[in-house]
Amino acid sequence: MLEGNIILMILVFFPFAMGLISWLTGRGSKKGRDVLIIVTTAIELALCLVLIPFVGDSNDFHWHAFAGLGIHLRGDGFRTVMALIAGYIWLFTTILSPEYFNRIKSRNRNRYYMFMLWTLGATMGIFLSANLYTTFIFFEVMSFTSYVLVIHNETPKVIDASKSYVAFAVFGGLATLMGLFFLQARLGTLEMDAMIHAIETTGVSDVTLMWSCALVLVGFGVKAGMFPLHTWLPQSYPAAPEPATALLSAVLSKAGIFGMFVLTGQILLHNLPWGLALVLFGIASALLGGIMGILSDDFKKTIACSSMSQIGFIIVGVGMQGVLGHHNALAVRGSILHLLNHSLIKLTLFMVAAVIFMNLGKFKLNDIKGFGRKKPALMFAAGFAILGVIGVPLWNGYVSKTLIHESMVEFIEMSHGTGWAYGFKSLEILFIIAGGMTCCYMLKLFFAVFVEKNNDPAKQAEFDANKKYMSPALTTILIISAAILPVLGVIPNITSDGIADVAQGFLHGHSPEHAVHYFSWVNISGTLKSLAGGVAAYLIIVRLGMRRKQADGKKAYINAWPEKLDLEGKVYRPALLTILPFIGAFIARSLASVVDWFVLFFKQILFYKRGERFSPPENNEFGTFNEEQRPSKLPHGLSYSLILFGIGVVVVVYFIVIAFLAQH
Repeated sequence: MLEGNIILMILVFFPFAMGLISWLTGRGSKKGRDVLIIVTTAIELALCLVLIPFVGDSNDFHWHAFAGLGIHLRGDGFRTVMALIAGYIWLFTTILSPEYFNRIKSRNRNRYYMFMLWTLGATMGIFLSANLYTTFIFFEVMSFTSYVLVIHNETPKVIDASKSYVAFAVFGGLATLMGLFFLQARLGTLEMDAMIHAIETTGVSDVTLMWSCALVLVGFGVKAGMFPLHTWLPQSYPAAPEPATALLSAVLSKAGIFGMFVLTGQILLHNLPWGLALVLFGIASALLGGIMGILSDDFKKTIACSSMSQIGFIIVGVGMQGVLGHHNALAVRGSILHLLNHSLIKLTLFMVAAVIFMNLGKFKLNDIKGFGRKKPALMFAAGFAILGVIGVPLWNGYVSKTLIHESMVEFIEMSHGTGWAYGFKSLEILFIIAGGMTCCYMLKLFFAVFVEKNNDPAKQAEFDANKKYMSPALTTILIISAAILPVLGVIPNITSDGIADVAQGFLHGHSPEHAVHYFSWVNISGTLKSLAGGVAAYLIIVRLGMRRKQADGKKAYINAWPEKLDLEGKVYRPALLTILPFIGAFIARSLASVVDWFVLFFKQILFYKRGERFSPPENNEFGTFNEEQRPSKLPHGLSYSLILFGIGVVVVVYFIVIAFLAQH
């Protein structure tokens, strides 16, 4: 049974249908397919705009019969803002994609566009979900459809990086599912609006809730790239084609933040320990992402690490909502706005990266150095995005970072004279340092691409002569995406605050008691200190420490990140791809051996004549029978697998029933 606002259903399922149609169209006409995908994403954005008049009204959609528990969607203020962000970014990256793939002569575009649209539908399902069951369904769909985008180029390096992406996705999804089981068992509901009331009526303890939410957080933290679940990000982002990376950074990572918003604003509302834990994870993410960004000599990897760092700032804002309790207005608004601002900034930066790659096919700073010197449109877009992410006054990033920073200052003042004040003062300093790191690595990129000359004069002359480096259509959307950034920063009390007013209800937020004076000297001076530290770090670390003289006497950038600190290759990958599969295989083989013995035992009883004796053959090293030794040739095909699966389901259901009866 379907009921409610049908537009919500169309927003989710229309891209799934059009993905298949685009694939079929591409079989006959590539140009027709390219037009179709742009029209599809344009319609999707238009439908998101149609939701705006419904904000504040009863705006739900239910599909009661879906998978037993049903799908529940909602189009309130925050969800509509998230849908608009996704629709806007998807349209711009879709306009970029045909030119990008034509220039690099990419294969498998039909497959890419189909899964790109399916990922759009799944992402809309997450952002419009009204219960965690719906969130989880589309979250898992998004993880696997986006995997195809990451692995698109199919080179050995890309395949290797995509293994980490899917391994972390599976690991995070299983942890989240387990956490949702616990929440459903304890609260009796996964409806977001009903959770707080259920907590009050059931009297479940904060500790129990926190452990359940911690499991759910694993899956969302993986997608957001939160430390210490971040290690897939620096490999997977650079591996994907640039339009896909723009989606991964600007939109898909926000699916993880959406989950954190639900946990913090709908379940563990005003929970101090939970908020403190998120603040610590956020600071660690911001600092580590900043360090990796500074020490990288690759343009795309630097902005990928920047994504991790900026996500860390958002997580700090989410954590401060719990730390400040009922006084969390600044934290709520800051985390919402930095989510928005990061998405808009990264769209522009990754489109700049796409322009560089489709002209040069490279990202190493020594190879692309000087490419943008005489390209004003590209310089304009990159410069505005860099000013935004650094947090320069009059740009959008300054507004949201100021709110998050002020929320930390507010807590320090509230805790004046206590240990909490000294502890958070240290965290505030680290927050400012992380902001300075952003300035440092972004200055590195801007000066390398747009100011310095290439070490090879002939290559620099070729760069300067390249006037047709992007089409008029791509130039237009690149300038539009960059021009929006100061609009949100020049008049923040109208633009940014208006968005926060619409969206803050999702987190049970409220407007500050007094209007925020964004351009007061106190706020500007704090930002200037961070920027000054970033400039100093650029001059000392990058200019002096990350450039080495070559044989010709000219300086070249180096990759300064120590290989010994590769957690991905030395810890997580062996654990997820070697150790855990070995343990699982060992257990499976052991269980299979037991089943074999039972089957052979009953077969001897039922089919061997009386007086005949059966002696089973020797086992191999795994404790199971070799195929040539198996006297009955036990059928290890589909039927046999289904029997074992059925036995496993019966055992699992048995223990679930026992656990349920024990609780009641």
